[in-house]
Amino acid sequence: MAKLLHFSVWGRIVTAVLLFWALDRHSYGYYTLLRWITCGVSAYFAYVAYENGKTAWAWILGIMTLIFNPIIPFHLKRDTWHFIDFVSGILMTVSIFFVKVDKRLRNGSL
Repeated sequence: MAKLLHFSVWGRIVTAVLLFWALDRHSYGYYTLLRWITCGVSAYFAYVAYENGKTAWAWILGIMTLIFNPIIPFHLKRDTWHFIDFVSGILMTVSIFFVKVDKRLRNGSL
């Protein structure tokens, strides 16, 4: 059970919760923080997916990284962001089961 609750799992759970919580109204600062967290977590797991040969997941998470990029942000309507946040939350949750952190990556031996 301890293996299941590794930091990589918690990072994605927290990110998914933040994405689902974004469906409510918040200050602009919340959405800025959400962009930084989602971008970082997505970028890291896109790398993990690529290293593990999960090309489709690498692309999905890479696209999420671009969408939530806080440096050059996309400016979309609230309804569009709600849809993106919801789908991204689902994808982040599902990625827990398909994108596993390899022990070599965990130990830093790559």
